[in-house]
Amino acid sequence: MAFLKDETLAFIFGLFGNIISFLVFLAPLPTFYKICKKKSSDGFQSIPYSVAFCSASLLLYYAYLKKNAYMIISINGIGCVIETVYLIIFVVYASKKSKMSTLRLITLFNIGGLGVVFLVSQLAFKGGKRVSLVGWICAIFNILVFAAPLSIMRQVIRTKSVEFMPFTLSFFLTLCATSWFFYGFFIKDYYIALPNVLGFFFGISQMILYFIYKNCKKGVEPNFELNETVPSHKKDIEKNLKEEIGPENASK
Repeated sequence: MAFLKDETLAFIFGLFGNIISFLVFLAPLPTFYKICKKKSSDGFQSIPYSVAFCSASLLLYYAYLKKNAYMIISINGIGCVIETVYLIIFVVYASKKSKMSTLRLITLFNIGGLGVVFLVSQLAFKGGKRVSLVGWICAIFNILVFAAPLSIMRQVIRTKSVEFMPFTLSFFLTLCATSWFFYGFFIKDYYIALPNVLGFFFGISQMILYFIYKNCKKGVEPNFELNETVPSHKKDIEKNLKEEIGPENASK
């Protein structure tokens, strides 16, 4: 690829990142199909969708300030729409308690958090400093998002089960992080590139854990040896009783 210019490579990786990110945004569709079918979102959490909406909104604002960041604008604009639909469906089918909890999350992340970032960046910073401030906020927030699977990885190690860490999702998240790293690298946007280094390593770690524990049996296997020995012991006990108390009393 030495004969390709940085702009061309950035376009290729940006396009690839858009496609994979779009597939990742669509990954929860089976979950929301179940919610709509059951007409209840009980048992599911709204945190991932609220955080994803906040992340997409921050990156959309950053791309707007940066100018000419069409690859970032396109996927995060689509992401905001998709996550909004998810949150609406979740709230519509949520119980009263879950609905209030979700609305508090939306208020905290998507209204309060984004509002503070917007006001501070607009009122206290100008030009390149404004872009740098929002860029750093996006980078730190994305690092926290990438670190979120640590709890799942811990659960996999503790339970020796990959039930809640599907390989396909880990694989596509790794591809997504790789694409956006190279996009950021070739356009020299390290606010985009650096968090995706962490995303790549976490993705690889998840896939390694998957291959380590994918063949582990769930739970503890029952011990059938005891059941096999019980009948013989029972016969011995019955024989001793008959000898001590006589056949007549033992049959009562």
